[in-house]
Amino acid sequence: MKSRRTPAEEARLARFAREYQVSQDEVMREIERAVCGCAYGGTSWTTRKETEQVAQILRLGPGMRFLDIGAGSGWPGLYLGRITGCDVTLVDVPLEGLAIAARRAIAHQLSGASWVVAADGAALPLGAAAFDAIGHSDVLCCLLDKAAVLRECRRVIRGSGAMVFTVISIAPGLSGAAYERAAAAGPPFKETGSGYPALLEQTGWQTTRCDDLTAEYARAVHRMLREEEAHASALTRALGEDEFAEVLARRRRTAQALDQGLLRRELIAAKPAVPS
Repeated sequence: MKSRRTPAEEARLARFAREYQVSQDEVMREIERAVCGCAYGGTSWTTRKETEQVAQILRLGPGMRFLDIGAGSGWPGLYLGRITGCDVTLVDVPLEGLAIAARRAIAHQLSGASWVVAADGAALPLGAAAFDAIGHSDVLCCLLDKAAVLRECRRVIRGSGAMVFTVISIAPGLSGAAYERAAAAGPPFKETGSGYPALLEQTGWQTTRCDDLTAEYARAVHRMLREEEAHASALTRALGEDEFAEVLARRRRTAQALDQGLLRRELIAAKPAVPS
């Protein structure tokens, strides 16, 4: 089964591919260390502290099979494998990120097994009930067909398994100009319709936990903006003048939307629902 992507999704993937290509530049790694506490070339807002919390929620350990969807260059999946000893499967579409992840997995000499799979999260080439745990970091807010991804996650999780993910969305209760400003900031597919608990229920999941990470997200975005402005010369050389200007404009829109309470970021945990 081949997932059909919209032109906007294809453009987003092309942008990610470009970001992975430049993510290993030393200035990019320095900024990532300052903001997220890692230097993997990740594209989510997941911090080291948050990743360690995910490991605890999922109770990852040796012999467990963990699936990271939208894994990019290996953050946070490879780090989870490194600190817990679990087996890790990294799934994403851009080959640029997966190639970096594969090299990093070898360099880190993980105690558990690791694989990289070039695939769409809405059409996983993986067996049913193959994984003990699933994670994805700020991925669903970059995809239009969120339900298809969640259904695939449900298919490949074991009955005793669990899933934890983070996601950015538009704050509830907005309308008119406020909603339009929120829609123009952050990831491209923030809208969820009925919300994630309802979407999870529709796709065979039961929500077990929902933590509001908006304050941490706002601090990270403002820190990222300060770091990018402070390293403007080096980033202009790495990205080019036009691309860096676009990055700054996008970051400022997101920071302003967060200051106005228009966006939120959540960590959500779920387990397979028991059929009635």
